[in-house]
Amino acid sequence: MNKNELKILIRWKHKSMKRIVPVLFVFLFACANQSKDEAKVIIFHAGSLSLPLKQMERAFEEKYPGIDVQLEGAGSVACARKITDLKRDCDIMASADYTVIDEMLIPGYTSNNIQFASNEMVIAYSDRSERADEITIDSWPDILMDKDVIYGRSDPDSDPCGYRSVMTMKLADIYYGRNDITDSLLKKDRNMIRPKEVDLVALLQTGVIDYFFIYRSVAEQHKLKYIELPPEINLSDPDFNYLYSEVSVEIRGKSPDDTIEMRGGEMIYGICILDKSKDKEEVIEFMKYFLGEEGRSVIERNGQGVIFPPRVNRLEALPAALHHFFSTGQ
Repeated sequence: MNKNELKILIRWKHKSMKRIVPVLFVFLFACANQSKDEAKVIIFHAGSLSLPLKQMERAFEEKYPGIDVQLEGAGSVACARKITDLKRDCDIMASADYTVIDEMLIPGYTSNNIQFASNEMVIAYSDRSERADEITIDSWPDILMDKDVIYGRSDPDSDPCGYRSVMTMKLADIYYGRNDITDSLLKKDRNMIRPKEVDLVALLQTGVIDYFFIYRSVAEQHKLKYIELPPEINLSDPDFNYLYSEVSVEIRGKSPDDTIEMRGGEMIYGICILDKSKDKEEVIEFMKYFLGEEGRSVIERNGQGVIFPPRVNRLEALPAALHHFFSTGQ
């Protein structure tokens, strides 16, 4: 209501004011409290899930206008620390590595861990990247080690893509029969390490870096050029788990003096409902959407493989309304 409308109201007769003011008060009170009555679902999630979850948020809120989905992206390890160290309020956490949930949130914060999607490591670049016309599945280690080339990666202590990048380097040493790839790349371009992998997209697009380690889904979402890596290196193929498990990376653990050994394995995403939120109706509704056909199609359209039906560590730890997804997927 603008000032002119208020002036007109003030000039009205006292009798009219008696009728209008209560109605106006009720209207303004309802508007002020509308947001307070709206149910919230707070989701901490991996940066690589930003685009698909944003699409889900829009579609879900159209379907359930009384529920406000609030997304907060970061590296998956950083997401877990917001819950464990900072005691931030959160209902659902979606991780690019399901083992982050196992290592950092179970027990104490959640008792369930749902495996729902896969991915793979690639190396993204642009047309103006140094030596872009030379990079291949075999030449990339020497090109990234070139002093005239700048490459980026994410922080292993914050982001699974960060420690998976290091695992890729270690597996490359094995695959190519070398011993210089990991040592050289870990010492190089340390000023181009960022908290999460999606932070590097803009650096590539603006020409600050020439290459970076990234998930295939993110490269496709941002329409980046990339080279595929051999399955023995890219952490995508369960047939090579015996090889992936030969490498590991230590990251900061639950306390500053603690470390966690993250061992190589097939790349699997995980999602969990925090124990304090597993009985919330709005949380259950979102998870039904996420695990259902609509949610799966969003993930697939954004370049990821879907685990169907999904897998869960403890079915009994989930609300009964979700149990059927794990037997039939429907």
